[in-house]
Amino acid sequence: MKALVIDDDPDVLQIIDLAFRVGWPNATVVPCTTGYAGIELVETETLDVVLLDLMLPDMSGLEVLSQVRRFSNVPIIIVTVRVEEMERVRGLEMGADDYICKPFNYLELLARVRAVLRRGGSGEEIDSLANIDVGGLHIDFKAQEVILQGREVRLTPTEYRLLCQLVLNQGKAMSHKALIERVWGHEYLDTPSVLKVHIHRLRQKLCDTRRNALIVTVPRRGYKFSAPVAEASGGS
Repeated sequence: MKALVIDDDPDVLQIIDLAFRVGWPNATVVPCTTGYAGIELVETETLDVVLLDLMLPDMSGLEVLSQVRRFSNVPIIIVTVRVEEMERVRGLEMGADDYICKPFNYLELLARVRAVLRRGGSGEEIDSLANIDVGGLHIDFKAQEVILQGREVRLTPTEYRLLCQLVLNQGKAMSHKALIERVWGHEYLDTPSVLKVHIHRLRQKLCDTRRNALIVTVPRRGYKFSAPVAEASGGS
């Protein structure tokens, strides 16, 4: 497992490096102190996760996030002293997978990294699903590909797992609690904004509208994937 840490504070870099050496000794930590260098490393290195500070000397961490999301779906966890709810929501809206505030417990940091990486694997239940085609949307679960109107939809691991959970329960309203537990884990139950933001991003990427909705809000209950499956196959 290789983690890129983009942070200009040497103390934070040292703490994160120590956390991995103690709790995840087989992991490789790549330190980086500027945003531009971090973007280049995401392009050139094979990474499993990125830990990103918001306040960098050369550019905003949110700008780094925005640029990275143009070409990569690598899981990104924002690590910052900013604790305002709007800052967390903004980071998630721009494509971050999680958010942890400084100072943090190293066990919590590692737990969040593991949780994000778990979302990158779809799981046997999802991998065994037949491919589906519905309303111009094609999902190949084995290849973990989503195609909309002939073009690939780039989903982050979190967005992909959220879509899979909705499709697995097609036609059934899934509660906020159930979705959060299955996609993020029970430790995220007190952060409902995480789910709302990712549903919003998923709808945008699927070109979802109220008139032609794949993901429907069920008042006081949750969300459901409502479109009927027009074709199903076992995949080739």
